[in-house]
Amino acid sequence: MKLSDLVKDISYSGTFADREVTEITDNSSAVCPGCIFVCIEGKRFDGHTKAAEATEKGAAAVVVSRNLGLPNQILVENTRSAYTRLCAAYYGHPEKKLRMVGVTGTNGKTTTTFVIKHILDSLGLKSGLIGTVKNVIDNEDYPAAFTTPDANELFSILAKMAAAGCEFCIMEVSSQALAQYRVDGIHFETAVFTNLTRDHLDYHGTFENYMAAKHMLFENADISVINSDDEAAEYMVSGTDTKVVTYSAKQDNSDFTAKNIRSSAMGLKYELVSSSDIGRVKFNVPGLFNVYNSMAAIICVMELGLNFKAVLDAISTFTGVPGRMEVLPTGTPYTVIVDYAHTPDGLENVLKSLREVCEGRIIAVFGCGGDRDKTKRPIMGGIGANLADIAVITSDNPRTEDPMAIIEDVLEGTAKHTAKIVVECDRTKAIAKALSLAQEGDTVLLAGKGHETYQILSTGKIHYDEREIVDSILKQV
Repeated sequence: MKLSDLVKDISYSGTFADREVTEITDNSSAVCPGCIFVCIEGKRFDGHTKAAEATEKGAAAVVVSRNLGLPNQILVENTRSAYTRLCAAYYGHPEKKLRMVGVTGTNGKTTTTFVIKHILDSLGLKSGLIGTVKNVIDNEDYPAAFTTPDANELFSILAKMAAAGCEFCIMEVSSQALAQYRVDGIHFETAVFTNLTRDHLDYHGTFENYMAAKHMLFENADISVINSDDEAAEYMVSGTDTKVVTYSAKQDNSDFTAKNIRSSAMGLKYELVSSSDIGRVKFNVPGLFNVYNSMAAIICVMELGLNFKAVLDAISTFTGVPGRMEVLPTGTPYTVIVDYAHTPDGLENVLKSLREVCEGRIIAVFGCGGDRDKTKRPIMGGIGANLADIAVITSDNPRTEDPMAIIEDVLEGTAKHTAKIVVECDRTKAIAKALSLAQEGDTVLLAGKGHETYQILSTGKIHYDEREIVDSILKQV
């Protein structure tokens, strides 16, 4: 594709020699002859420092946000936004060939997107999924490195979805992706807001910035499906032209309300009530928080034009998401559950849900990630120490931080605790300790890793699958 065709969708100044573009990159080490190198300024590295070198290597153009006086320089206001729009054009604007559905919120994004895709699949509609656990094109699975991919990878995936005949794309949209303009220019037919609690403040700095990033999704959506029980609900759609559809488990004045909720270890049953209809929902995943996730999915699909009864029939066959309240097949008289809960709200939701159905004690193994928001560590410590019977505090992904220093931060929140506190820095030993303490009827919760099959240490990323760890420990017993 010609350079002149690619830049039609961006506002820029500068002149360049028109030529065929081989690829688009923001990675200075990937620069090659004929590529467009987009200079992005990050927290640790500024791509502008490599612009001249990229020109020397034969880049067709460099995209900059400040005048460097280089040949074939394209000057724009925001290089992140320009990068996304250039990638969209390079792949032939696949986002315009798909009905785009975006889901954002602190918790519940993954489950909600999986349920939406399951419903569409069950009704014979081809769709793709982009998210934390994996990317899916129709029925083919692909690994996912980020909740919302880099723009180049994102539009490559969207192009493959369109080529495969997918009608819909359902994607998790993270706050970082929104703040970094990774979905800039994508128009969402439907956008979903699940909830908002403290998370990612290490990146956004303040809770207000975090909220503002989430708000960006609804600025470019036709229909917004909003959890009206969340305090941030009204803010999410403020100042937008989107059609708002609300759902609630508490308020009768919402567009859809869950009534007569029954929760068990087998899942949930409730009536979904609107001003014009009522339907009985059967959802085979436990946890009261999944009332909200299932409602969001049902309403989202209905807003896409699908029949209420058909949608309810489809959701009744959903069986769960890897790493979300996932019960491991251990053959033990106690239950072992793996869950991704890595935020205060997530941990609280899972522990409260387990308390509803657990016959014996709850033994919770959890920690906090390194190089991330430190303020949530004592909060999570307090939640685990008061909602579990035994809290085994250990490492999560310590990254470059001292694992014991992270644990000390977590322990600050356990001063007034009801649980027995066990500290074991080594996560494998912590899991082994929890299993050794478990008795018949107990539930062991391994929180924080969920679908992840790795652990990030100061020495780098290692393979770490808790399913394998549990199996190995139990074989040695």
